[in-house]
Amino acid sequence: MKVLIILVVVLLVVALITLSLAIRVVTQYERGVLFRLGRVVGIKDPGLAVIIPVIDRLIRVSLRIVTMPIQSQGIITRDNVSVDISAVAYFRVVDAAKSVIAIENVNAAINQIAQTTLRKVVGQHTLDEALSETDLINANIQQILDLATLEWGVEVTLVELKDIQLPDSMKRAMARQAEAEREKRAKIIAAEGESMAAAALGEASDTMIAHPLALQLRNLQTLAELGVEKNTTVVFPAPIMSAIGEVGNFLARETAAAHGIPPTSGVAAAVQSQPPTSSLADVATNGDPTNSAASDAVPSTG
Repeated sequence: MKVLIILVVVLLVVALITLSLAIRVVTQYERGVLFRLGRVVGIKDPGLAVIIPVIDRLIRVSLRIVTMPIQSQGIITRDNVSVDISAVAYFRVVDAAKSVIAIENVNAAINQIAQTTLRKVVGQHTLDEALSETDLINANIQQILDLATLEWGVEVTLVELKDIQLPDSMKRAMARQAEAEREKRAKIIAAEGESMAAAALGEASDTMIAHPLALQLRNLQTLAELGVEKNTTVVFPAPIMSAIGEVGNFLARETAAAHGIPPTSGVAAAVQSQPPTSSLADVATNGDPTNSAASDAVPSTG
């Protein structure tokens, strides 16, 4: 009886061990490649998979996207500039059987071919192109990697240049170039502003010629602006003085009309309003009779 119990226990233990060896679980993001006596006999989908112990071997392959950094590479561009460029690649397995059969280590293989492809593609471009046309370079690297990795059952979904390290001398040269470009734009903008201001001043002058009072109003506005600054010196423009003279003549005519004095013509009034001037002879002698020689030298205007 004891022998029978021992035999049953041994059979149960063997059955449990066999069951544990025969049952495999494939997760949702994996596929199982089933080998039977060394040959691929099928692909196991996610879920419970039963294999024959010792005879079968199940290799699970992840189908998730893998992020693989590409270490910095010293590259000489087409215009002979040495730069250090690092990148990052994203790939995933699309054929589990090929990724197991065609290549031994997918990650190491893609890392090595990505480094060589990065040097090859960037070396065909100038520095300016490498800095400005990164999308084109990324697409070229991805296309080249796809051609090589599709045979391994792997698809490269994205390649991005991550960092571009320039020499210090090149950084200083680019900084000087950028500063010169900014100065050029500033001068162009200033010249355009001067041109627009000149055109606006021309239009304003035409308007003031058509409307003389506009100039007077502008002068009064200028005086008001000067008064705000609490200046002790007040400058009267020449048009203001002429306007004051015209106002004085107007008041004189009104006063004469009020007293019954007949108005005079504008020319006569202008002559009367002018102070008497000395003759050329008086100017020449300067009021001194001793300067008669100078007065004789002055021709008469009679």
